[in-house]
Amino acid sequence: MKKGLWYSVTLIVIFIIAVGSGDRLFFVPTPPPSPSIDTAIVKRYVSPYISISPYDRYFREAADSIHWDWKLLAAIGFTESRFDSTAISGVGARGIMQVMPRTLRSLGVPDSMHMDTRSNIMAASKLLKDLNRIFRRIDNLDERTNFILASYNAGIGQVSDAMRLAEKYGHNRYKWNNSVDSFLKFKSLPQYYNDELCKNGKFKDWKQTLQFVKKVKRTWQKYEEMQEAYNDSIYEILLNDSTVEVNKNL
Repeated sequence: MKKGLWYSVTLIVIFIIAVGSGDRLFFVPTPPPSPSIDTAIVKRYVSPYISISPYDRYFREAADSIHWDWKLLAAIGFTESRFDSTAISGVGARGIMQVMPRTLRSLGVPDSMHMDTRSNIMAASKLLKDLNRIFRRIDNLDERTNFILASYNAGIGQVSDAMRLAEKYGHNRYKWNNSVDSFLKFKSLPQYYNDELCKNGKFKDWKQTLQFVKKVKRTWQKYEEMQEAYNDSIYEILLNDSTVEVNKNL
């Protein structure tokens, strides 16, 4: 076959193959389409904590430092000041946690920082840690919390007097309800506050202290219930969307 004929036949064969193969002969892969909003994987980050106040991060930090439930610390802050960081009581208690200036100084907080929210909360946590140590003999944590809260509000001296009186009159000095709380009330009466066992004299603000203990625990319980409901909602999200990740560092 002549050279020219071979050349013509070759061109015809190439043409037939190209037509039969469509665009696959010189195929160039095209990138996949960008995922739409419906198909894209979306990761949402859910805080494991409820929101209680603008100062939650300080409550959590302080509570972690003393191994307490941060919601209890927040409940104290709410009961003391309604989360008002500028609050100053009639007797001079300062800040969100209503700590007395002399106590703040004893805990290493300079006067210029008494109204600083973080410093105020951290100082309160140190005070609570000291009270927890003082009442460490009370094994029941709920009972111990009663004594800690009462001492936070009234002072350890008044509560100690009531404990001594309770024991003198045949009651359990480590039991709060219908025992030490009653004798804290009785310390407003001369026959009790004049007893030689009482080292801190008359206590006229007993009603405030008894209410404080109840209010803090009631608020704490409310926060616990809020957290439980929030945990349930997070569980539902995780159950229905496996792309959700919970960021525990928030």
